Amino acid sequence: MRRNITRAISSFAIFIAAILFVAIFGGPNILKGYIKAGIGGCDKIPILCKSPVQEITIPKIEREFADTLIPYKFSRLSLSAPKGFSVIQELEKKPYYKKRMSSHKESFIYTFRQGPGYFIKLFPQVKNAGVSDNYAFIKRLNSSDINKVKNIIDAFFVILKSIFTPDIGDQNKVVMAYFSGGGKRGFISYNLFDKEYYFDCNLVDDNGDFFKVYIKDAEGALGLKEVLAIISTLRRQE
Repeated sequence: MRRNITRAISSFAIFIAAILFVAIFGGPNILKGYIKAGIGGCDKIPILCKSPVQEITIPKIEREFADTLIPYKFSRLSLSAPKGFSVIQELEKKPYYKKRMSSHKESFIYTFRQGPGYFIKLFPQVKNAGVSDNYAFIKRLNSSDINKVKNIIDAFFVILKSIFTPDIGDQNKVVMAYFSGGGKRGFISYNLFDKEYYFDCNLVDDNGDFFKVYIKDAEGALGLKEVLAIISTLRRQE
């Protein structure tokens, strides 16, 4: 796996170098055409032509739903989740049911947390575009649109968007939204129109920590309101 990751990073670096060359010596239309030739356009990756269209306030969690949640505590974060979901923090897995379910039928919640400035340390070149913290980074990432590419930074975020977006079913059915409340703000891409429901959440808390919550709901039991309630339970751990 490490070899595959290294190969992917090397390929990404070569592609970015080629994009940089095109950006310097070609115009925006040539740059967009080069990106589409390299990773595909909206027909292949529809999310590249989508951006947040809703603004949602995280509602106060209802007591009836809260009583059904099970608390999970990991090394870097804690949250509460419904019964029937395997909960994973990177490589730490805590399934509710002991009986192992087949991966294509399993409902799970994948979580991830990194500290303030994580993306700026990972991609320091974005500081030249005014991206100075985790929230500015995920905002630029989620708002990126292949049809609006004008320069190398625009191209950079479009390419990253194609890489960072997990499986969310049919991307043509995906809705993107901005949410805030309870000391958290971020973006969610969700698909409630396939047999299985998908939610990809990227957010930042008041401390500047970045959290990712990716949910695959094999039974289609959760709605947007319930997912935002789960997000409201996120806490950092040290």
